[in-house]
Amino acid sequence: MITVGRANEQAWLGAALVTLLGLLLAAAFLPGPVGAQAEAAFALGDPVVRIKELVEVEGVRPNQLVGLGLVVGLNGTGDSQRNEANVRMVANMLERFGLRVEPRDLILRNVAAVTVTAELPPFARPGSTIDVTVASFGDARSLAGGLLLQTPLLGADGQVYAVAQGSLTLGGGTSSRYARTSSVHPLVAVLPGGAYVERAVPGAVLPSELRLLLRRPDFITASRIVAAIEEAYGPGTAVAEDSGSIRLIPPDALAQRAVDFLADVLELTVVPDSGGRVVVDERTGTVVIGHRVRISPVAVAHRGVQVEVGRSARRANPGEAVHLLDGGTVDELVAALNAAGAGPDDLVAILRAVAEAGALHGQLEVR
Repeated sequence: MITVGRANEQAWLGAALVTLLGLLLAAAFLPGPVGAQAEAAFALGDPVVRIKELVEVEGVRPNQLVGLGLVVGLNGTGDSQRNEANVRMVANMLERFGLRVEPRDLILRNVAAVTVTAELPPFARPGSTIDVTVASFGDARSLAGGLLLQTPLLGADGQVYAVAQGSLTLGGGTSSRYARTSSVHPLVAVLPGGAYVERAVPGAVLPSELRLLLRRPDFITASRIVAAIEEAYGPGTAVAEDSGSIRLIPPDALAQRAVDFLADVLELTVVPDSGGRVVVDERTGTVVIGHRVRISPVAVAHRGVQVEVGRSARRANPGEAVHLLDGGTVDELVAALNAAGAGPDDLVAILRAVAEAGALHGQLEVR
């Protein structure tokens, strides 16, 4: 009995060890972000994001379209007789349909002259639809309930690339608890899918030489993107030309499949460098703080509020001073100032003083 028990125990332990080893090996080969970058990111709390969120592909961009049109069917909220552009546009439209009318004889409170804008995607083909934005440029009071008449949309070269027409939607809403007013803006409207593409952009093909352009040029982020691509496809498949440009060299197996190669590259994940940047809106006191922006030991006095960083020997009195230990961050300082009752002007002045003293380790931008 004892011998059999030991044999079963040994067999059970052996099976458990095999199972554990299998789990460890499976975990080692699970797909995930770039190894070293991911480990550092998880340790510091940095975000791991797709390359797609950080770059644009050179030569692949939308094109802006614009046109002038007429919105009809308004309930007396259109342009007044003083808007000469509206009157002339209506007269010209009627003349195209064989009706000649003197502009001075037109009274048009149900019509509004508008600008029509849209973005043409880089590889849009004739027959596809795009969204359109319509805005009044006269003295109309509202575009609610209006219908946009057929309006050609032109590119920067003066050619017609799309034609828009349809019923307007003011959009917006009042459900947000942050909304300041219960009414939508009545002079701007949208037409989802309201324009048909009539012409493709000339030369709209994927460039023979692939290049990624960083939305926010940064040497560290560019280097990390190159490392991620080379880890996936081998050395020499990516070259950082500068802080904002990365040239891609597909491996031989993907040389004729540029779209597949580019799609795979954009799905790779990296840890972008989070620059030490502090953005302050002087009017509202809103502060946006980059990750880990720290403050060196410094003392600032402003309008009865005293800020001390790194002087742990002295304890501040609540409401009279703001005290942070050595190594404090900007977000801790802002939270302490708000708790002390500092206003937007005080906040901006103190942050500026700290930056001018060289104690704010980051870029301060005041808007």
